[in-house]
Amino acid sequence: MARHSLGLVALAVLLVPFADLAIHTRDPWGELGRMAAGLAWPAWGALESPFTALGLTVAVALWGTLAGVVLGFPLALLFARSRLVRAGCAFVRAIHELFWALLFLQVFGLSALTALAALAIPYAGIFAKVYAEILEQTPRAPRDALPPGSGRLARFVYAELPLAWSQLAAYTRYRFECGLRASVLLGFVGLPTLGFHLETAFREGRYHEAGALMWLFYLLIASLPWWDHKRLIPLLLVGGAWLLGPWPSVDGALLWRFVAEDIWPAALLAGDWAGVLEWLARIPSLGPAIGNTLLLGLLGTVGALAVALLLWPLASRHFGNRGTRLAGHGVLIFLRSTPELMLAFVFLLLLGPSLLPAWLALALHNGALIAFLVARHADAIKPGMPGLPASGRLAYELLPRVYPGLLALLYYRAEVILRETAILGMLGVATLGFYIEEGFDYLMFDVAFFLLLVTAALNIAVDALSRRLRPREAPLDDPCIR
Repeated sequence: MARHSLGLVALAVLLVPFADLAIHTRDPWGELGRMAAGLAWPAWGALESPFTALGLTVAVALWGTLAGVVLGFPLALLFARSRLVRAGCAFVRAIHELFWALLFLQVFGLSALTALAALAIPYAGIFAKVYAEILEQTPRAPRDALPPGSGRLARFVYAELPLAWSQLAAYTRYRFECGLRASVLLGFVGLPTLGFHLETAFREGRYHEAGALMWLFYLLIASLPWWDHKRLIPLLLVGGAWLLGPWPSVDGALLWRFVAEDIWPAALLAGDWAGVLEWLARIPSLGPAIGNTLLLGLLGTVGALAVALLLWPLASRHFGNRGTRLAGHGVLIFLRSTPELMLAFVFLLLLGPSLLPAWLALALHNGALIAFLVARHADAIKPGMPGLPASGRLAYELLPRVYPGLLALLYYRAEVILRETAILGMLGVATLGFYIEEGFDYLMFDVAFFLLLVTAALNIAVDALSRRLRPREAPLDDPCIR
């Protein structure tokens, strides 16, 4: 494990000179002060129809998650037995929700259907994988007790589902929380969720209004245990359906043309392989874009490791006092609840366009998430050497025992970090996401779709590599790592 960590850090140090980490603004601290003032004194009265945007954010997350469950549950029953299902799920979950939104925008426009499809498609792949893993971990004795010849459906209904229900429900609630953050981010591509108003306020320098929107977002996440009760779900679904309407009319011929022709190179459809090679050669900056994506993913992973090592003691009962632990928990909740794209957008306004804002956002968000889980793991450990100072307790007792889990969490998050690395290109960072968005903007759908395939392939490869490097003995039963 130490060898893996040192290898990652050494590789990042060697490659840092190739990363554009320059600061391109004249007064970042002044800008940060103005943002902090906006967060401290939010302008609630300046918000126009905030509850409509808030309701739409919840409606998209709720219906998108429900659609993902409906699509993913049947796939979970086939996941272990079908290589085709596993490959399809790996592909759809490797593409970020924002990229799916850009794809569906071309057919459905700025509509609720675009938002729901952008969440439902990748979530179906995620639910299929996680539900299959949960069902696989159920005890085998109840299944073996069924009469001989019982089919897969009977085993599921009578032996697996009752035992796994609580875990399935817990993961679904967690994925709904992820859906809320994703729904906010869909505003960055023009859908009228909370993120649309937030991005507009930040871009126009209306930081007091942006502060009010940020507080609305944090209050929405913090109050989740009180309003996502199962008895309220039917009411939320009905109200959400009303907010999502009206539904757009779908032109079948246009949809078929987009799927069958527009996203494929003309030379490929004509069987002209020499023309396909020429088309590939004309794709702008493909090599540098892939290099920047992988480099930023590596730097984000190493940065998350450093942030997690620094922050987890702040929230652990073994260090500090009640006040410091409360402050530490507050910092971790703030960082892990704020999506990377939102953090990167704020850092971009502060520091200018480079890899630095994206690196900081990836490191802080993922490092805080890992630190939160590691601190919770450490709190269950009873030290065996009383009387040690805090530094000795950290170095000799706690860190050696929590580090395998920390490293495993880091490798689990590596694939997520790479997914986020690609979408940060939508803010002007020269990763694959920058050229994907450019392809959609200039109606070069074949180029954009090809780059989406490249992005998915990179994510699948990194996920496979992280599984090989992951410590086997580490406890990894928390849904937040998935």
